[in-house]
Amino acid sequence: MMESYPPFGDFEPQYTRFETAQIVILPVSYDQTSTWVKGADQGPPAILKASRNLEFYDILTNSEVFRKGIFTDLPAEGFSTPEAMVEHVRRRMLGYFQKNKFPVVLGGEHSVSIGAIQAAAMAFPNLTILQLDAHADLRAEYEGSAFNHACVMARAKECGPIVQAGIRSMDTCEQSALDRSRVFFAHEIAADTQRGWIGKLLSLLTENVYLTIDLDVFDPSIMPATGTPEPGGLGWYEVISLIEQLCRSRRLIGMDVVELCPREPFWACDFLAAKLIYQTLSFRFQE
Repeated sequence: MMESYPPFGDFEPQYTRFETAQIVILPVSYDQTSTWVKGADQGPPAILKASRNLEFYDILTNSEVFRKGIFTDLPAEGFSTPEAMVEHVRRRMLGYFQKNKFPVVLGGEHSVSIGAIQAAAMAFPNLTILQLDAHADLRAEYEGSAFNHACVMARAKECGPIVQAGIRSMDTCEQSALDRSRVFFAHEIAADTQRGWIGKLLSLLTENVYLTIDLDVFDPSIMPATGTPEPGGLGWYEVISLIEQLCRSRRLIGMDVVELCPREPFWACDFLAAKLIYQTLSFRFQE
């Protein structure tokens, strides 16, 4: 493992071996198509570094999910084109699925999710892709590429049904691709103080679910370290309440967390991303 990519967590060796680990972390340091603030390629090492400061006992589930085994694979980096990156991620994710691992992709910009979603659709029937994000990401192409970070969910729709939550920014060209019956806008979530939206969202999901989390789904008051922040985002407990109920009612088969753009004054954001991953794993593997 490269020095700049420490393993996720600080676990004893018996919990970090690929052969026995149920969970695999794949860092993907890629930031070629981002269109505002650059730096998402530094997200994976920042998350991994922060993860070593987690408390590994989870209060909400009364568990220590690291005992299921968490292996951090070698990073994916150095791609010349977005197509090469997508193919590389797809191939590696298929390998994890074939070995019955639960993969977690660390971005990087949101385009790293495309190959992961394609692999999930190849490996699992009856799959829904659940997106937590500030942006609709439904452009057919952007700046000459169909693999731009603004096109992620357009590519996901080619793989299966999608559900979107936290959306509060989009272009008029995306409206024709948007299925409003499967979108939970941030302003609607904010108005639903009883969180009835979660049950409605879950009713749209199939048996198997792949979860893609763009960290700008959170309000910038708690997650300012993203390349494209948007006001009016979701709070921590809104997001983890959704994920908890998702894991109770459906089979979560893999996930990614993307678009952390580390900034030294905002080191708490690195930790939030690491905690979000560990909390989701705790829900996923709760017995």
